[in-house]
Order: sequence, then C-alpha cells, then structure tokens
Amino acid sequence: MSEKSDFRWGPATGVGSMPGGDAREAAKTVTGSFEDFPFLAELPARGPGADMIGRTAGLLVDLYARVEPSGWRIGDRPGRDTKRARSWLGEDLDALEEFTQGYEGPLKVQAVGPWTLAAALELRNGEAALSDPGACRDLAGSLAEGLRAHLADVRRRIPGARIVLQLDEPSLIAVLRGQIKTASEYRTHRAVDRQLVESALRDVLGVHEDGPVVVHSCAPDVPFALLRRAGADAISFDFSLLTERDDETIGEAVEAGTKLFAGVVPGVDGPLSDPAGSVMGVRTLWRRLGLNPGSLAESVVVTPSCGLAGASPAYARAALAHCARAARSLADNPE
Repeated sequence: MSEKSDFRWGPATGVGSMPGGDAREAAKTVTGSFEDFPFLAELPARGPGADMIGRTAGLLVDLYARVEPSGWRIGDRPGRDTKRARSWLGEDLDALEEFTQGYEGPLKVQAVGPWTLAAALELRNGEAALSDPGACRDLAGSLAEGLRAHLADVRRRIPGARIVLQLDEPSLIAVLRGQIKTASEYRTHRAVDRQLVESALRDVLGVHEDGPVVVHSCAPDVPFALLRRAGADAISFDFSLLTERDDETIGEAVEAGTKLFAGVVPGVDGPLSDPAGSVMGVRTLWRRLGLNPGSLAESVVVTPSCGLAGASPAYARAALAHCARAARSLADNPE
C-alpha cells in the first residue's frame, strides 16, 4: 500500500468520454488540458464498440459480445463487433501514446465495472447477466483478466505513467436497490446482496495492485462506505447530486484518506461560472464538515460532473480547461 499512499494525484482530470470521433484530436485536447493528469479518452460517437459497454466488452477474456437490436449480448465467439471495439481501443491508445512521449505522472484509464456490465449485457435468453449469479461471477472474472492485460499494455506504451484505474458504475445503485428492469420491462431483477456486490468489486479493483483505483458513479446516493470497503482509493461523483445526508460518509472518507473526484463542471453545453464559483460548493462542504481547509487541494480532484460525450467539441475543450482553472483556485484559496 505504500506506493498508493504516497501517490501524487493531479489536481484535475476528465471522467472519460469526449465528443467526436477523432482519436488524435481527443488525445491532443486531453493532454493539452491536463498536463499533470491526462486520461484515455472514449469516443462513443463512433458507434457500437466505442460506447462504454462495447469498449469494456472488447476487453473481456474468453467471453464475447455482439450487438443485437436490444443491446449487447454475450455470444460464443469474437465477431465483427468485438473486433471493432478492440480496433478502436487500439487507435485511442496509439493516439494517447503519441501525445504522452516522455510523460511521467498519473494517467487514468476507464472501464465499466462488473455490476453495470452485468446489468447491461444480455445472456442468450435476452435477460441481463444480472439475472444469473453464475454469469455475474464469470463476467467479473473475465473482466479482471481483461483489465490485467489492458493495464500491462498501457504500461508498455507509456512507461513513465503511474496508472490510475477507474471503474464506471452508473448502474450500481439500481443494482443494489433492485431497480434494473427485466427484458419484458414489467418487472425488475432482485436486488443483489451488498456483500456480493462489494466482493465482486474488490476482486476487480484488486487487479491493479500497484496503483490507485477510482470508482465513478454519476447517480444519486453513491454508496461511499461500500466502495471504500471494496478497496476504492478514490470516488468520483456528480457533486450537484450530494445532499447533507452524505455528509457523514464523506467526512469519514476524507479523514481515512479517500480522494474525492468532485464533478463540479456541467457535462453538457451551458454557461460556465467563474472557476472559483465552480468549487464554491466544495469549500462550503469542507466548512460544514469542520475539515481543515488546507487539506482541500490534497483531498479533491476537480472533474466534469460526468462524461462529455453529449457536449459540443468547443464546450468539451472549455470544460476541461475550466476544471484545471477551478482546481488552481481551490489550491490558491482553500478558504
């Protein structure tokens, strides 16, 4: 754990997705915006296989998925959709490698976590993998193997980088509450036991033993305590969805050294406030919790509230630059 505890995070980064379909343009924007914490951009506008589910399905080992009218479905062999997903990932990695020559510092890569994947991938009968505990186990195991290989590839390509692994779990709350609809849409799948959820997350997060791991969820009621127990070193969330109900668990997380990726810049086009205004809520939260303002910049990484796939290219560039400026404002004026 010593390597994780002395890890130097960058002050700001992105969540994952970007608009458009040009890998080099995205890598150039990301590395130009975050010189000290770039990330591997995802470009879902290119179509199936570039979306978050398809991209992660392309990483799976000995499990394959193809696109059906209803979504991604697990199949027997790698088909056109798997090949396309892997090809686009390769293209994105080539572009990032080009723009990070000689880079040393934190670098973030993202994949969908085991529970959002189980809620989104269909079995042969059309039901979500979530409906079958055995399928959930197989999926988590396959994902862990795939991530191991992916992380090794990124290390080879960008040897100076200290890799941060982010698992995207937007459906986690719905899985825990039994809110994922069945194929008929008339019923919902049973809530999954919290210990089972925690255990699968721990296994998948555990593949990145020599670097920090983040779990991202832009849904309300992020289960901070569960994610910390599962081994998350940082938790990424939409700051605007926090309520005072979250205060206690956030205070405990910060005091235990968990990093907060605070999504304070809107993910879709709109007017941007001044950078100091964007992080005002974070300062207010710190005061409310009675935390030392001096720890703010150490504890918080500033991000957009969610991915930027739905934004215009011009807004996405502005939002990333705004995150970097807001983080500077937080460091310069923590009070």
